[in-house]
Amino acid sequence: MAIGFTPAVEVTGANAALINSRLIDWEHVDAAGIESDQIKLTIDINGLEGLPSVDGKIGLRRGYKETGLVDAGEFIVTRTTPNLWPPQLRIVATAAPFKVADETKFKERRSASYGPTTLGEIFRELAGRHGFSPRIAPELDAMVVDHVDQSNETDMGFLTRIAKKYDAVTKPINELYVMGRRGQLKSLSGKTLPVQTLSVTNNNRPGERSFINASLDEDSRVKFKGCKTVWWDGASGKECVVETGQEPFKRERQRYQNEAEAKAAGEGALRKTKREAARLRIDAPGNPAFAAEGLIELDGSWPSYVRGQWSIDKVTESGSRQQGYRCVIEATYPSA
Repeated sequence: MAIGFTPAVEVTGANAALINSRLIDWEHVDAAGIESDQIKLTIDINGLEGLPSVDGKIGLRRGYKETGLVDAGEFIVTRTTPNLWPPQLRIVATAAPFKVADETKFKERRSASYGPTTLGEIFRELAGRHGFSPRIAPELDAMVVDHVDQSNETDMGFLTRIAKKYDAVTKPINELYVMGRRGQLKSLSGKTLPVQTLSVTNNNRPGERSFINASLDEDSRVKFKGCKTVWWDGASGKECVVETGQEPFKRERQRYQNEAEAKAAGEGALRKTKREAARLRIDAPGNPAFAAEGLIELDGSWPSYVRGQWSIDKVTESGSRQQGYRCVIEATYPSA
């Protein structure tokens, strides 16, 4: 999308008029996986007597005056931290239902056993327990789970742990709870994310509004091209090995219930190894179109070693009177 020249931000919802009139700076984190979307606001409270309520809901719209503001969604205020000097209030709000009054015990640790069942059935049971509408990718839905234990874990932590076996991620998105491969979460929620193209200008120098900086972190260690997972064959009384990919192999420590589960875990581990072989970090002008789970295309203006498509894992937007509107993009290779 096109972006303008004059950054603008608007807070909506609880105490919006007060916050907008006294806003010093703001930050919005859009992340993949277990990390919930979050906003942080700093406001001037000099001369104020009252503070925003803890359980209030607020929204954030950001962008540019010339091209309009884009809604980042609704957030629940989870923490307010007043500071005596300078007289400021820090407001933290999250998109996940981490309210002080936790009616469904979303933050409570539990122990339970599941199986034989499917990954989809476990996911729907736990997501539905907390009032979410579950959405899961079809290839994950049918994954057979012979037995798995939830051991002193929150439901969210447990779902995240078992999703990692298959290089999948889970996340609450407004009233939905979604589970899918990286790059699928927004599509599962019904939100389409077009590929965003980013160019480096000819006059790319620090201090310029359009300045872009980037760093690439490549793992210089031996790259694994395969994965070995093991499962216990009760009939023969021996441990069996499943090889996925080719040498050199990475060996998973966990022993799985059956061959199908071991094979699925091996495929997930290999997919993750390939995806995380390089990590890209970009500091660029703010653009509300950049979003976690989306794809970014680095065009021909970039050096050849980073050119092409990357999968966005996290976007941290921030703005203030001094720094304008900037964002930091963290990305890895797209899922195969």
